[in-house]
Amino acid sequence: MILHELTIGELTAKLASKEVSSREAMLACLDRIDAVDNRINAFISLDREDALGQAEAADAALAKGASHNEQSLLGVPVSLKDIFCVKNQPANCASKILGDFLSPYDGSVVQKLKQAGAVIFGRVNMDEFAMGSSTENSAFGRTCNPWDLERVPGGSSGGCAASVVAQECFGSIGTDTGGSIRQPSALCGCVGIKPTYGRVSRFGVIAFASSLDQVGPMARNVHDTAALLGAIAGHDPKDSTSVPAEVPDYVGGLDVNLDGIKLGLPKEFLGAGIDPEVQSIFDAAVRQYEALGAEIQEISLPHTEYGVATYYILATAEASANLARFDGVRYGDRVEGDDPFALYCNTRGKGFGDEVKRRIILGTYVLSSGYYDAYYIRAQKVRSLIKQDFDQALEKVDALITPTVPYTAFKAGEKTDDPLQMYLSDIFTISCNLTGTCGVSLPCGFTSSPKLPVGLQLLGKPFGEQELLKIAYAYEQATPWHKERVML
Repeated sequence: MILHELTIGELTAKLASKEVSSREAMLACLDRIDAVDNRINAFISLDREDALGQAEAADAALAKGASHNEQSLLGVPVSLKDIFCVKNQPANCASKILGDFLSPYDGSVVQKLKQAGAVIFGRVNMDEFAMGSSTENSAFGRTCNPWDLERVPGGSSGGCAASVVAQECFGSIGTDTGGSIRQPSALCGCVGIKPTYGRVSRFGVIAFASSLDQVGPMARNVHDTAALLGAIAGHDPKDSTSVPAEVPDYVGGLDVNLDGIKLGLPKEFLGAGIDPEVQSIFDAAVRQYEALGAEIQEISLPHTEYGVATYYILATAEASANLARFDGVRYGDRVEGDDPFALYCNTRGKGFGDEVKRRIILGTYVLSSGYYDAYYIRAQKVRSLIKQDFDQALEKVDALITPTVPYTAFKAGEKTDDPLQMYLSDIFTISCNLTGTCGVSLPCGFTSSPKLPVGLQLLGKPFGEQELLKIAYAYEQATPWHKERVML
């Protein structure tokens, strides 16, 4: 038995039977990080003593009779994107500007993970302030895709996906603003879910675009992803956008029966721009769903073509406002100047990377006098039309089925000189954030040469995560893709 290869479901069973200890599981993760992370660069900070201390506390609780019925993740090592506040741990957002900042408190998601008994360890790499689709925009260097080290893992939660697929942790928690959980899940070959806006608290998460950001889990299979989501979901009075909706038993709701399920195939998501092999693998996944008893209907989302432009107006505008607080005055690194204006310019000029600067400038422009109505207000109106398309489509079907990304993982540096091409990486994922609904990505096959994972995306109704996970689980159990493992 190789501990780091276990799923969360397998690990919790062995912890419950005392076959293994949480300390042994944590040591297995640390050994794996020592063995492979010099090639992957998923982890950018790691407090080993704290991690082992948490694991030993979990073992003590298990010895006293604590059960996974009460604490579903008791003793399970989970990594975190470097965007979450964990008390006395770094929170850099993969940026220079926060320097040696340590969080003075635990965010709500971290509190929930601790209540569930998880061993929270390490901050994993990301695109700086979650702005990017490749995890190349990081002050801590790029993260590599475990399937091919010359390729990107996707972004912005690329460190989460890479750490899961490289078996350096048993699950990871990321954020998704325009596809930042689903896109790297697809490019690395794991499962990731972006929950409905308001399903998971954002308190203690460093903001990028507040009307789009949502926290979600990534893991090796649907069961584990459901278990993680169950632990972190729920209303939080500290987050004014958190919705007081009941949290179902996501794991208990998993089922392979798809009789009566209707899946919508958006015609605007297919055709030009998709890699032919990706299209072929996706078509095979659709046929698999039909064989499982699902009914496939072609539907239309007519405003899809405006999604990318709408997203990059709204997201950059919100980023411009949210990142104004990083000025070198209250916390983080400061670069002195002769006056306050020079202090701000010097600090932000040296502290932010090129992509963050680009988005702040774009966002400030669309919010400026004379352009606010022409860009920002118009984008909000188009956003309403896109949401209307989704609402109408999801009245007819239970979920939408699309490729997650139009191609497989691209080589590092391939798109960095062309921001527009990089932005188009999220073309199939951004609508889910604009509409505030839920979406999941899971592996649906591999290209032949080179062998790279392809992701299948399911988009569901608001607060329809349970149904979405069930539909994903049925496909997963009928196919072998989730069992594939990288050789490092």
